[in-house]
Amino acid sequence: MSASPIGFLLVNLGTPSGADYRSVRRYLREFLSDRRVVDLPPLLWRPILESFVLTFRPRRSARAYRSVWNVERDEGPLKTITRAQAERLAPRFSADGVIVDFAMRYAGPSIGEKIDALGAKGCERILLFPLYPQYAASTTASVVDEAARALARLRVQPTLRFVPPFYDDPAYIDALAASTRAQLAALDFEPEVLIASFHGLPQAQIDRGDPYRRHCEATLDLLRVALDMPAERLRLAFQSRFGRTQWTGPYTATVLRELAQSGAKRVAVLTPGFVADCLETLEEIGVELRHSFLTSGGEKFARLDCLNDSEDGLRALETIARRELSGWAVGGRQ
Repeated sequence: MSASPIGFLLVNLGTPSGADYRSVRRYLREFLSDRRVVDLPPLLWRPILESFVLTFRPRRSARAYRSVWNVERDEGPLKTITRAQAERLAPRFSADGVIVDFAMRYAGPSIGEKIDALGAKGCERILLFPLYPQYAASTTASVVDEAARALARLRVQPTLRFVPPFYDDPAYIDALAASTRAQLAALDFEPEVLIASFHGLPQAQIDRGDPYRRHCEATLDLLRVALDMPAERLRLAFQSRFGRTQWTGPYTATVLRELAQSGAKRVAVLTPGFVADCLETLEEIGVELRHSFLTSGGEKFARLDCLNDSEDGLRALETIARRELSGWAVGGRQ
């Protein structure tokens, strides 16, 4: 087998190039033009996107991004954290001849430019790791689509592998459980209820066969066992609903409001569908939904961090990646 280096590319969703209206508008146009994300006929969706969504939503989203923006690096937190994950994983793989990098599905750095960069470093084989634990066509499949488009323009193509969904992987569940236990122990209160909030999907996509909800439920079931928590203590919910159509439920906002109104005073929210904190975890949960719970009668609210570049998280990513690199490693640890 060739002794050429191996590429290992972490891929997450993406973030606008700036927290201003125009940058967010460009980002949303790219994101919401993906047929995997909005699978309506273009003749129907395009006028709605251009005349309504891209007129009003960027201003609101820009305000939200500014509240969590990494001013020092001038970038969104998702990009900062994904870079940190790649940088901290790199030395763990260097002895194996593996070059670690990161890309974003939307905005930059793009999957195509990072495949080109790894190829320029001599990588004839590349492992792509979509950082979505639960499979959805709008996330995991979109990464595969974009990688295929990048390869389509190349005469000499690298061999690609893709890390499969890891929603039930013991390494991931163990990391989630360890992180959750540590963060709960550090709180100055004991939550009456924990909510596991996953990003929502339009129910129509689930009805057409997307396994996403089943994957989320499997993650939660395994996490309940690992934490030894009953279903009534660790509850399932879905956030980030967009538009007026039916999405997967129950909605996190509704669950929190109903808990507060029924007398629950202390809650914590964790997000097992995200491996890195982003707008949806930091602002939607940490600001918007916190405010909703407290103004509805709640007294204590905690947002638990994602795994990010913690040792628990890095160990899980490394374990999963090493399994998928099996047979490719060219030196060092096997």
